[in-house]
Amino acid sequence: MIILPAIDLKDGKVVRLRQGRADDVTVYSDDPVAQALEWERQGGQWLHLVDLDGAFTGVSRNFEAIRKIATTLRIPVEMGGGIRDAETVARVLEAGVSRVILGTAAAQNLTLVRELAARFGGEKIAVGIDAKNGKVAVKGWTEAVDIGPIELAREVAAAGARTIIYTDISTDGMLQGPNLPAMREMVDAVGCQIIASGGVGSVDDIRRLSEIRGLYGVIVGKALYDGKVTLPEMLTAAASDAATGGG
Repeated sequence: MIILPAIDLKDGKVVRLRQGRADDVTVYSDDPVAQALEWERQGGQWLHLVDLDGAFTGVSRNFEAIRKIATTLRIPVEMGGGIRDAETVARVLEAGVSRVILGTAAAQNLTLVRELAARFGGEKIAVGIDAKNGKVAVKGWTEAVDIGPIELAREVAAAGARTIIYTDISTDGMLQGPNLPAMREMVDAVGCQIIASGGVGSVDDIRRLSEIRGLYGVIVGKALYDGKVTLPEMLTAAASDAATGGG
């Protein structure tokens, strides 16, 4: 299981939202490139980028920062937030991003997922599935659609997406532990790569997630920024569990 440190971008700054609320923002840095380099230095295997302005408004104010991060780092970068058409996907990939993450667009348009997977390759296309009260949340977590996360996961995997990033919004930014049963159910339901997101607050959370056989990775944000745990500690926990037969 790999660890993906997260950088959420809003107005050119590194921030975190509490439970996805745009009005509950903590600013951690005004230098996203320096922060990305620090996560790479500490051993991050991928970097997870979210353009919050794009997610909430559909218009990115952070593209230059995204391009600088993707072209400066040696590790691969995945990025989501406001990616809703093929032109945006092409632009982001051309900027050096290795994998784009669809959210709202995938939930509302499976044909687009098929077209993007065929055009760019399924390994370049991830789908972010955010669950809120058993339904999929879209548009920066502000609206729910009438489909469950497992059902959507099966549909987007069949459409060609190779990676799913699964977030339980109720745990995101709360540092109270991930929703392990929901994550296990997701991994068992589909055959593509599943990345867990939301709620990680300790090394023990990493150990418990790594016990889910087949879980590909976990995104960690607030716990790192708040100093609850270090990235090397998490990497050691994930590696030691794998060595003893865990996920």
